[in-house]
Amino acid sequence: MKKPAAQYFFGTFMHTPALDQLEILHDTLISVDAAGTIASVLTPDEPGYRESLNAAKTHRHFTSVNDNGFYLPGLVDTHIHAPQWPQLRKALHLPLESWLMDCTFPLESKYQNNAFATAMYTSLVDTLLANGTTSAVYFATVHRRATEILAELCVEKGQRAWVGRVAMDDQQQCPDYYRDATTDQGLRDSDDSVNTIRQLAGNESQRVKPILTPRFIPSCTDEMLAGLGALAKQHSCSIQTHCSESDWQHHYVIDRTGLRDTEALDKFGLLTRTTVLAHANFINHSDMKIIKNHNAGISHCPLSNQYFAGCVFPLREALNLGIHVGLGTDISGGPGASQFESCRHAISASRMLESGVNANLEVHKRGVTDSQISYIEAFYLATTGGGVMLDEPIGLFKEGYAFDALHIDTTAIDSNLMFFPEIDSHEDLFQKTLYAATRADIAAVWVNGAVVSCQRGI
Repeated sequence: MKKPAAQYFFGTFMHTPALDQLEILHDTLISVDAAGTIASVLTPDEPGYRESLNAAKTHRHFTSVNDNGFYLPGLVDTHIHAPQWPQLRKALHLPLESWLMDCTFPLESKYQNNAFATAMYTSLVDTLLANGTTSAVYFATVHRRATEILAELCVEKGQRAWVGRVAMDDQQQCPDYYRDATTDQGLRDSDDSVNTIRQLAGNESQRVKPILTPRFIPSCTDEMLAGLGALAKQHSCSIQTHCSESDWQHHYVIDRTGLRDTEALDKFGLLTRTTVLAHANFINHSDMKIIKNHNAGISHCPLSNQYFAGCVFPLREALNLGIHVGLGTDISGGPGASQFESCRHAISASRMLESGVNANLEVHKRGVTDSQISYIEAFYLATTGGGVMLDEPIGLFKEGYAFDALHIDTTAIDSNLMFFPEIDSHEDLFQKTLYAATRADIAAVWVNGAVVSCQRGI
């Protein structure tokens, strides 16, 4: 994506520098360099502010948001099944193992057709960008070429992404029509995919990265898991997989390996600083300590957990231990494409865990004390927290960070976001945005300073 040598952005910026901190920067000037990195953040109380602002206003690339709008950091979605995009909002009544075998694997097998892959992935990336997802962590399919197509589209459209070819070779758990032909072939394809994505034309900045992707332990042999652990070390490559997602998966791993999911992943060398563990609903305190010791991260997918886990992830306990946590939509296990929705469901899930849901139990026996999170904490997980987990300088309006941003327009037609300046503070506006914003409210989206989606003039 082309961007000018220097840019200036002026207005109100809202972000969450810490888990429990909302910072609102009024009348602030941010300068962005040619690489799309924030060079300076000037607030009205800093020396040279007025001179810098007057000079910026004369610059060709000066963007100002008026009192009816503001900037938010780009949203970070840490768990997306890209090939499941056309399955969104379908078959959610099924248990996980039936959903995979009867619906998901047949769909994913269609991505051997490159034209089909291009059409579906184009629709997905365009829609996510319009919804403000500037950074995405993608599961692809077993197909090398289709995986490359997804990575190429992310490069072309400007989305920051981690793209992983899915490895799945266990003949007992994977259908004959959709799996790696052999363990060795699967490892070679994963190895080649890492190299190809890193060498893509236009990806010199490595904004799009490969990520090694064992689907989950049930779909992979021990040889595949160990081989991917070795590849991750060889390539210094990120890893993503599912961990203790459902009763079925959790107990299957224990029965097969004699270990809990986290312990088994550790054994195979798959827990690293940039490992993303999706779901982790059934982990216990011992599992959390293992994850924390590796500084690995968890992608919390609150809505899909309701459909397939039958329990609530112990988010507050993980946060109290200092575990890196981000939010994920889990398309299509989760039926939405917006991280604003993930924030809302994370808040709801935490409150249900704290209060409990069985009205036949006495209130003091019903829930887990001190489990709920605030709207500020939820937004942190969807932005800053995702960046921390991925070890990437994103999610904040801070010097040295990428300028990934959304312009929220409070005057959008047919919006559910109601802002009344005479009674609403900017903190009220932030809260209302988190609970009500939709695609319609996002006027423009930037990644690394380049416009990647624009619904209205900027």
